[in-house]
Amino acid sequence: LGVATGYKRSLDFRGVGYRAEFKDGKLKMSVGLSHQPILDIPKAVGLNVETIDEAGTKFPRVHLDSVDKELIGQIAARIRSIRPPEPYKLKGVRYTGEKLRQKAGKAGKAK
Repeated sequence: LGVATGYKRSLDFRGVGYRAEFKDGKLKMSVGLSHQPILDIPKAVGLNVETIDEAGTKFPRVHLDSVDKELIGQIAARIRSIRPPEPYKLKGVRYTGEKLRQKAGKAGKAK
């Protein structure tokens, strides 16, 4: 199946100012950290970054494809681990189609 059609995995970067840029085999990410993490992507993995406009909200989506299912899952998990989605504002890097439950914030003090 991998050689015939290949495996695909997509990640969404959700958050104000979150960016992804792929050049020369390196994925450079701006995800609200004090530095910009840079990941080396192996030649066996194809990577494509596109901008998605969903209901007026624009965000980058990273598409990974490869014949090796284990390698593509490992690379996707490494990208997600840099800024996993947090449960209060749902900002972070998530898999496309991943369902997240938003937690309620502080309820405030009763008067």
